[in-house]
Amino acid sequence: MKKEEKETKPRYGIVNFEKRRYPRYNVDLPIEYTRGDSVVHGEAFNASEGGLLVYFSERVEVGQHLSLKLFFSSMSEFNTIAAWVEVVWVDVHLGEDWGDYRAGVKFVDISLEDLEKLIIFLRSLSG
Repeated sequence: MKKEEKETKPRYGIVNFEKRRYPRYNVDLPIEYTRGDSVVHGEAFNASEGGLLVYFSERVEVGQHLSLKLFFSSMSEFNTIAAWVEVVWVDVHLGEDWGDYRAGVKFVDISLEDLEKLIIFLRSLSG
């Protein structure tokens, strides 16, 4: 085989494809969620039509269901979205030292009206 005739081998590597169904938008919005009889406050740091990245003030567990309210203003209106969410992941690296617990939640039950408000709000962020 001549030097000019190199054997070509398939190249392998890692490709990172986005697996999320909905685009995420960076936000900084207050939330309230209920645990038992108490209302607890936290913050959402990104949002999509499918769920939120949330900082809770207390430890939550994967699989836990919470009643959650998200507060935001859109088109000079103050809006509240109420939803039933499920914790799908928890960041094990944050916690007691930080005073916050980062977790991803997905919407399990949200009214069509609240979902519509959320979609309009998220679209307003992209353009």
